Amino acid sequence: MLTSLLKKYLKPYKTGVLISIILLLIQSVASLYLPYLNADIINNGVLKGKINYIFEIGGFMLLLSILVMVASIGIAYLSANISMAFGRDLRKDFFNHVQNFSTREMSKFGAPSLITRNTNDVTQIQNVLFMALTMMIGAPITGIGAIILAIKTNVNLSALLLVSVPMMSLIIFILLRWIVPLFRINQIKIDKLNLVLREQIAGVRVIRAFVKNGSQREKFQEVSADLMSTTLKTTRSFAIMFPSLTVILNLSTVAVIWIGGHLIDTGKMQIGNLGAFISYILQVLMSVMMAVMMSLMIPRAQACAERISEVFDTQSSLVETNDPKKVEKPIGEIEFHNVEFRYPGAEAPILENISFKTKPGQFTAIVGSTGSGKTTLLNLIPRLIDPTSGKITLDGVDIKDLTLEDLWKEIGYVPQRAFLFGGTIESNLKFGNSQATQEELENAISISQSQEFVSELPEKTLASVAQGGANFSGGQKQRISIARALVKNAKVYLFDDSFSALDYATDAKLRSALHHQYAGVNLIVVAQRVSTILEADQIIVLDAGKIVGTGTHKELMENCVTYQEIVNSQLSPEAAK
Repeated sequence: MLTSLLKKYLKPYKTGVLISIILLLIQSVASLYLPYLNADIINNGVLKGKINYIFEIGGFMLLLSILVMVASIGIAYLSANISMAFGRDLRKDFFNHVQNFSTREMSKFGAPSLITRNTNDVTQIQNVLFMALTMMIGAPITGIGAIILAIKTNVNLSALLLVSVPMMSLIIFILLRWIVPLFRINQIKIDKLNLVLREQIAGVRVIRAFVKNGSQREKFQEVSADLMSTTLKTTRSFAIMFPSLTVILNLSTVAVIWIGGHLIDTGKMQIGNLGAFISYILQVLMSVMMAVMMSLMIPRAQACAERISEVFDTQSSLVETNDPKKVEKPIGEIEFHNVEFRYPGAEAPILENISFKTKPGQFTAIVGSTGSGKTTLLNLIPRLIDPTSGKITLDGVDIKDLTLEDLWKEIGYVPQRAFLFGGTIESNLKFGNSQATQEELENAISISQSQEFVSELPEKTLASVAQGGANFSGGQKQRISIARALVKNAKVYLFDDSFSALDYATDAKLRSALHHQYAGVNLIVVAQRVSTILEADQIIVLDAGKIVGTGTHKELMENCVTYQEIVNSQLSPEAAK
């Protein structure tokens, strides 16, 4: 998974990667050559008193050092740019892919997990890529080159590598067997922490209202402590690994100096060569330690890549047709043909045998008890979810045969939970129609009965809106949401219980303005409040996912028991007539 993601998203930056590899080669070769020159300057310059030779070789070493420095800066610059661009592109594609998900796929992963995957998981892969471009490619070159030069310098001393390298490898192998599974568990627990935190922030008012601050604090601390426990296990493994490797590194250096001292004393080795050999040994062991760091980071990045790829491999159930049709003259007629919908794995369908037609200029209301499938039915029209059987047509064309863009441009949708985006009132109103004129905005504000509070704001429609519309009341958010849909000038308007936060007088004014200004469009309203739909041209009554009655208020009061129960529970006998 990790390899395929890197291969795909590094393709546009292959020139930068190639330059980075060339600089790594230059840096590695120069770093290997410097100890050799250092030995030469000691053996043939310092010990023999050749001042000119010292300056000559010393000057060349200075140039090599500058070359290494420039190469290091170039590698760091390119690696940072490439890894950041990689993360940017991956996050963009991830976001765009998730944007196409239906409610079904969103429910499968959950918002907290998707957020973690697009932030923390991508960051882990970015870090590995940066380390790979700065260290992983150079470490093997330096390590192998240093081994060859160490053997060339002194074969007897090189035998120490046969002890130190296997010991380091054994420690790495044992600890990796323990650490790698912890990385996968760690990412899952970050998801859980994100979920609890998001839930508590969103539900802060409910938590305070029920005086549950203490229990919620304990819940968060429990999840946080669980994550801390897993992270500590991983950190403790690091705490064992690196000191152990450092001990081996230092013992190897001491052994080289001790044995090398005897060789110099017997005249079998020159002082400069001992210094070079120590440098080579350190380079070999440092390459092993760099490999350890990468071997720890790669499994975590692999786990993150699998989680990201899982999202990419999940295709949206809202698949656009390869041969789309067009509605030549859209008028907004919606018809359900024996529609059924059930969630995956559910024993019974949420909606069953749903058939009805709504026409332009008609006010259609959908009522029913809680859990009867009203919102699910409404969500089928804009293809937020797709029916498991049957079909839905717009002006005689199956909505699955239309492009999503062609379908959505004919529909104005007001969700059950009013949601506003951070920005201004104007930017929210133009969300569905960026070309809307000021006159159209004011008309939508007037019809939605938002004028009374918008006109009181100093900035009017340029007044700021906090994230989620937190600086407006429930009723104000609902009215701005309605105005946003009206600005779209669609053929079909879907209102999912969108008048529940309004008082009766505002509700009546809004409905009256809608009937007057939008007499020729198709209005479909899900309502809990019966007073909202008494004048509807067609009322569809749902019970347990089935249509149990269709007609006007008067007709249903005569022949639909379920509707009678709903009306009588809300209105007096006189008002119900």
